[in-house]
Amino acid sequence: MAEAPYRYTAELAGQIEQKWQKLWLEKGTFNAVNPEGELSDGRTAEELGEKMFIMDMFPYPSGKGLHVGHPLGYIATDAVARHNRMLGKNVLYTMGYDAFGLPAEQYAIQTGTHPRVTTDENVANMARQLFRLGLSHDSRRSLRTTDLDFVKWTQWVFLQLFDSWYDPNFVKADGTRGSARPISELKGAIQDRDVDPYALAEQQGIEIPQMWHDRKPDHEHWNPEHDTPFDYLIQYTPEEMRELVDCFRLAYVSDTPVNWCPGLGTVLANEEVTAEGRSERGDFPVFKRRLRQWNLRITAYADRLLEDLETVNWPESVKSMQRNWIGRSRGAQVTFALESDASPALADATFDVFTTRVDTLFGATFTVLSPEHPLLVDVSVLPESWPEGTKAAWTGGAANPREAVAAYQERAAALEEDERTADSREKTGVFTGLFAVNPMDGRALPVFTADYVLMGYGTGAIMAVPAEDERDYAFASAFDLPIIRTVQPPADFEEGQAYTGDGKKINSQSAELDLNGMNKAEAIAAATEFAEKKGFGHAKTTYRLRDWLFSRQRYWGEPFPIVYAEDAPEVPIALPVDQLPVQLPELDDFSPKTFDPDDADTEPQTPLSRVDDWAWVELDLGDGMKRYRREMNVMPQWAGSSWYEIRYTDPTNDEQISAPANEQYWMGPREGAPTGGVDLYVGGVEHAVLHLLYARFWHKVLFDRGYLASAEPFHTLFNQGYVQAYAYRDERGVYVNASEVVEEADGSFTYDGKPVTQEYGKMGKSLRNIVTPDDMYDEFGADTFRVYEMSMGPLDLSRPWNTRDVVGSQRFLQRLWRLAVSEETGECVVSDAEPSVETLRAVHKTIDAVSADMEHMRFNTAIARLIELVNHLTKVASDGGGAPRSAVEALVLMVSPFAPHLAEELWAKLGHDESLARASYPVADPQYLVADAVTCVIQVKGKVRHRIEVDPEISAEDLEKAVFAEERVQKLIEGHEVRKVIVREPKLVNLVLS
Repeated sequence: MAEAPYRYTAELAGQIEQKWQKLWLEKGTFNAVNPEGELSDGRTAEELGEKMFIMDMFPYPSGKGLHVGHPLGYIATDAVARHNRMLGKNVLYTMGYDAFGLPAEQYAIQTGTHPRVTTDENVANMARQLFRLGLSHDSRRSLRTTDLDFVKWTQWVFLQLFDSWYDPNFVKADGTRGSARPISELKGAIQDRDVDPYALAEQQGIEIPQMWHDRKPDHEHWNPEHDTPFDYLIQYTPEEMRELVDCFRLAYVSDTPVNWCPGLGTVLANEEVTAEGRSERGDFPVFKRRLRQWNLRITAYADRLLEDLETVNWPESVKSMQRNWIGRSRGAQVTFALESDASPALADATFDVFTTRVDTLFGATFTVLSPEHPLLVDVSVLPESWPEGTKAAWTGGAANPREAVAAYQERAAALEEDERTADSREKTGVFTGLFAVNPMDGRALPVFTADYVLMGYGTGAIMAVPAEDERDYAFASAFDLPIIRTVQPPADFEEGQAYTGDGKKINSQSAELDLNGMNKAEAIAAATEFAEKKGFGHAKTTYRLRDWLFSRQRYWGEPFPIVYAEDAPEVPIALPVDQLPVQLPELDDFSPKTFDPDDADTEPQTPLSRVDDWAWVELDLGDGMKRYRREMNVMPQWAGSSWYEIRYTDPTNDEQISAPANEQYWMGPREGAPTGGVDLYVGGVEHAVLHLLYARFWHKVLFDRGYLASAEPFHTLFNQGYVQAYAYRDERGVYVNASEVVEEADGSFTYDGKPVTQEYGKMGKSLRNIVTPDDMYDEFGADTFRVYEMSMGPLDLSRPWNTRDVVGSQRFLQRLWRLAVSEETGECVVSDAEPSVETLRAVHKTIDAVSADMEHMRFNTAIARLIELVNHLTKVASDGGGAPRSAVEALVLMVSPFAPHLAEELWAKLGHDESLARASYPVADPQYLVADAVTCVIQVKGKVRHRIEVDPEISAEDLEKAVFAEERVQKLIEGHEVRKVIVREPKLVNLVLS
């Protein structure tokens, strides 16, 4: 039997979809209007009305193209965008491409193809796949990080960082403290005695040049009556002052401990190194080295990055990850002096310890230095022999402390960080032969070195309080060290372990300080005050967060807008804005020099350093024509994705990153969003720390400098789940094509008639379970694909893909099509008759429920409700005369965010000349939302004596009142005492009488 000519098949769906995609593009259906500039239509922000700014996380255009898991978030944001346009909002919704980075360069190196060529091809393929999906993007705002215009503004943002310092004491207009300020203001603030550079440096953990330390006034001879701590500053040359000021820039060059990856030929940020100490890309070993690198001082913003998390609407899990990454700890820094008779070379030596529990100093029984601690760099300063009383377990079998520490340092260097800090690992260490003086009570504490203490965290030294710390307890137990409790455990506490809970202080008394009996907060405050009074400690806040390493020894990235004068090769000079963008040179060999992955003693050699005619340039930067060398590193891939949301708001602006009126309109503070930002940002939780933290930092700097009205980039964040897939292995353990596997009646699976085993996980070519959107377009059409993905389950949960189930979504759309269109003639078949009350109730209840689902992104339940309405209208139509036009039109409008092409076609067949993209979304009529009445049975003395009709949603209290208001009930209970009223709303009330 021949198929009906107008049946909604994949072929017809494809024709409809491509027709409407072409029309949308030609008419600019989804263009968002700016208040001013090239994308304005002359209306002011007030006239444009309510807006909605929706974004997906920047995708990287892989050469593999998309599989069906990738568009999950994109379909969801498109549904939100379409729904909000129908609510009358001005919707900014577009897509860009994060096109710089290591993957493109690695592929280019392997194939010999320029990364720009492969990147452009990948972008084109991804854009084609997304366009075919029918996403309602404003194509005028689309961008890629490799566009020269975008590169210009990325470099411009870097220059703002380079031109800024952070003033923690600056009071902003809203009364809050802390702001980035132009670097030119720092020199003036120092010279005007408004800023003490030493205090500022200590506050921000900044190292300033040694000469400034050497020339700092000797406070023992400083007379406050006629001297000021700033008098010495005027003695310095402009070059020396510049060197000091440069130390405080938010973008700065320093000899930085870095993650050097010889196998990739580049350094990596901490976040690009796995817990195993290997590169995320390529899985090569990574080594700690000190190299001259660009850094961004994100640490200056640590407190604001923490505090402003309270102003954004993000999942609590993501906020928690950012808090943990920033890792703020409030406590005290305590200085320990070494006993002078242990080692003459260390007679005046001290080391600092940061602790959150300075009150537990009374329980410190030993101290531990990291094997990399500066005091242990030269083991020859350690004692030549073991001090009297040294236990055999402390020596590591060595003849003296020097040999023991040197051997231990060599073993520790061979371990990865996660191995050293694993809680389950047996604690190791050796005694250094040194003793430190406990500043609280004068006791001598042995100084150990142990690999569980890391130089990169805190001060690289700890005071060990084994009674109240599990790792210290394990170490003390292994090395037979004393354990002194300073916190009273509860009565049911089992001995033989550390107690880490709260309790009253015990064993915490000296001649000058008594903490016994105090609670935790009281004891910490008293101990900190005592430490400050005695001069051995002070309150301090530390952070786990480290400054952002921003140099990459690669080719495929944004060049730095920085040059160095030939006669001052260490002094970075910013290029003027009119010389941006700095473009990459064309190279035939764009690979960095890579090395033996295990050779830690190698040095980076960048691809750009091989291009002399690009690297060296003659410029007039205000003092005549001179020869300069460009910066040879490039920016990391994170650069472009740290600010792209701003450019979406004004992508054609040649003069500004975004006109203030446009950024204010799309991203400014508003009710419920005090720090502003994008209205909805959707993406994977894997970006919870890196991208989101970096973007927040850049945004805050630009806010401080007055370029933005918003202090946060993204107000509402939604993390979508993932589409996963089943894979199948045969008896050899080899993966077979998942699409050809047959599910048998007994629930087992076969391939080519032979049994296979089922697995569940990611999609991938190696697992032979990948399904592409192109496959779906060909087999079902884009709308069916969209509806299936949105109906699979809650958006924030992962779900398994099963192509066999897609047909269910296709049948739903086919039933919808038949409600309006004859499969035989293609003519509209709806009825112009008025719908029945039952149908009106079904339609308006659906409108009410779906509207709520759309607001909360419950797309799977919205689609389920739409299916129910289709089923209802199909039954109405089958009774003769067709489904009512008004009901079908409301249904089509509600379906349109999910199946927009089909909805547009049906809307046209229903007689509408304009696109439904901006048609008004249906509004539920309250009169049809009232549920049908139900019968409530009233029993008196156990017998049914009366019935009333009530609202099925009636409360127990209201039902009881309604029963007693009945005249019949009053007559039944007349002369009796009502002993008890049993209410089972809405269907039963039982009156127990005396």
